[in-house]
Amino acid sequence: MALLGASQAKAQILAPVHWSYAAKKISPTEAVVFLKATIDAGWHVYSQNVKDGGPVKTTIKFDPSKAYTLVGTPQEPKPISKMEKTFNMQVSYFTNSVIFQQKVKLTGKGPVTVKGNLEFMACNDEKCLPPDEVAFSIPVK
Repeated sequence: MALLGASQAKAQILAPVHWSYAAKKISPTEAVVFLKATIDAGWHVYSQNVKDGGPVKTTIKFDPSKAYTLVGTPQEPKPISKMEKTFNMQVSYFTNSVIFQQKVKLTGKGPVTVKGNLEFMACNDEKCLPPDEVAFSIPVK
């Protein structure tokens, strides 16, 4: 009976951020990879550009591959920026949704899959969830 209770409690873990992925070829040798966070109402995730000493910033890491090379760094739209008392500093974050974009140069022949993982932290006005890490695998067609 106690085991049943434990599995029900686990099902109620908060997951206010939902990730989806896509890729678009912009030329025969280049593509843009999109990593989209859909964020539940009242929650936010942090920009990639949060200073040290603040909340856990969103970090996107791409697995090394012979099939593609990264062009520049992951891009993000302009975040909301405000003073957060919790961290005693100006922080940048996104609400509702955000799309991070990474340009890649395709170096291989045939289908390419861009893989990696991203780390992020979701907060609302009352609390922050522990940082979470998700793996992604994005086919480029």
